[in-house]
Amino acid sequence: MRMTNTQSHVYPIVMTAMMMCIIMVSIVLFRIPIPFTQGYVNLSDAMIFLAVIMLGYKYGAIAAALGSMLGDLMAGFAMWAPWTFCIKGCMALIFGLIIQSTLARTTRGFISVEIIGMILSGLVMTAGYYLAEGIMYGNFIVAALGIPWNIAQFACGIVLAVALATALSRTSLRSVMAYRSPIQ
Repeated sequence: MRMTNTQSHVYPIVMTAMMMCIIMVSIVLFRIPIPFTQGYVNLSDAMIFLAVIMLGYKYGAIAAALGSMLGDLMAGFAMWAPWTFCIKGCMALIFGLIIQSTLARTTRGFISVEIIGMILSGLVMTAGYYLAEGIMYGNFIVAALGIPWNIAQFACGIVLAVALATALSRTSLRSVMAYRSPIQ
């Protein structure tokens, strides 16, 4: 079945809204408090990586920024919402741009490019939250307590995102994915 012009413009918006909600739910429902801090870890990074794989960097960054911000607002962490909007939006944008620039040059080793992109964007997220915590708390030593937890969060996110993307690439949603599936 062929999509009309209106349907082709509506589809990415609907998918972006869906991924935004999935990201928000992954923050609100799956929170693990971090000892000695007021923060928590969640599954949002996996859903952000999946959003970028499915939607591309533009719509993926929109879903990541808005979904993460709404998750913080709904979870009672409104003071983090502006920081999260910027940090998670940049995280998704960096991951998507790494994938897109690599696809323009080569088609080999795509899964390793995805993982490298996830690691680099996760490190940007970790640095962003370290900077935000240091500014908010006025103490960069205390902010360093969150670094290992942020690294663990995006590392778990990588494993989960690769597993989910692989599973989705084998379903009828394969045509939804903006980039090639990680498993050929």
